[in-house]
Amino acid sequence: MSRIGIAISGGPNPAEIVDLVVLAESLGYESAWVAEGHGGDQFAILAACAMRTSRILLGTAISSVYVRSAPTIAMAASSVADLSGGRFILGLGSSHKAQVGPEHGVAYTKPLTRTRETVEIVRTLIREGQVRFEGETIRIENFDLWYAPRNRDVPLYLSAVFPKGIALCGEVADGIILTRSTLDTAATVRSQLADAARSVGRDPGKIEITTLLPTSVADDRGAALAALRPGLAFYCGFFPRYNKLMAEHGFAAEAAAIAEAWQRGDRAAGERFVTDAMIDATSIAGTPEQCRARVEAYRQSGIDVPILSPYARGADAKARFEAAIRACAPSASR
Repeated sequence: MSRIGIAISGGPNPAEIVDLVVLAESLGYESAWVAEGHGGDQFAILAACAMRTSRILLGTAISSVYVRSAPTIAMAASSVADLSGGRFILGLGSSHKAQVGPEHGVAYTKPLTRTRETVEIVRTLIREGQVRFEGETIRIENFDLWYAPRNRDVPLYLSAVFPKGIALCGEVADGIILTRSTLDTAATVRSQLADAARSVGRDPGKIEITTLLPTSVADDRGAALAALRPGLAFYCGFFPRYNKLMAEHGFAAEAAAIAEAWQRGDRAAGERFVTDAMIDATSIAGTPEQCRARVEAYRQSGIDVPILSPYARGADAKARFEAAIRACAPSASR
């Protein structure tokens, strides 16, 4: 069966997310991922998903290394791994300076170091039950779990889009979570991962490549593209990292125009600068048949697990997620 995941980031409420994950499992999805930004608590939602599913892998995409302490992340990850019978994948990332400071009141410094140190602490605590750590960004005198985890080796993936972050994945992670990839991304990333992995004596073949792909399914391709335009304008306007990513994908002029419009507070103009080509290059958009073909193209490009990430807000968000899940399900491809 073709490997495919579903990611949920905003839109449906926590109970609706659980329903969607149950549906995804019934249709053959390999994994379900929950983001955390302004929605419900991802670990609580995934724990609820664990109680209502039996096969589907459950992951965070991603959990920020800044807004929870490293021991808290380890406790949450160990808990969901236990409740799911070992079906949990911990996806970590540094999030964004534009969010961490203004929204959480936490200083955003040395993101790669913070991520590396968090990985070491989380793994040590889950595997050994106790940790002491003296690092550049994190210092822990002593922390111990008051129970013995049944799952000592929780898979740990890291998010990354640029070479230094990709290299860190190659050195320490079990997998990488890309986002807004093009069909050219996987080949470059696989090479970068391999170089980093070999430099520390790791087998690069054991590092899985996944990517979050904004997804919109409609009867008309134009309508599907239009539905993704606000999301891309937001990511390109609000997050400098994603603005740089889109520029590197070949849309430098558009990215600059979106950033300038966003800076002056003109979101409508920002959306107008998002072209169909930008959306098409980094997304899954179109009729069900077109979307399934695009997912397969990502697989053929070297992505191990394409992860659909529908963009839907408002009262019909759950229905739009469900439409995407049904349209691109492995069972729909047979």
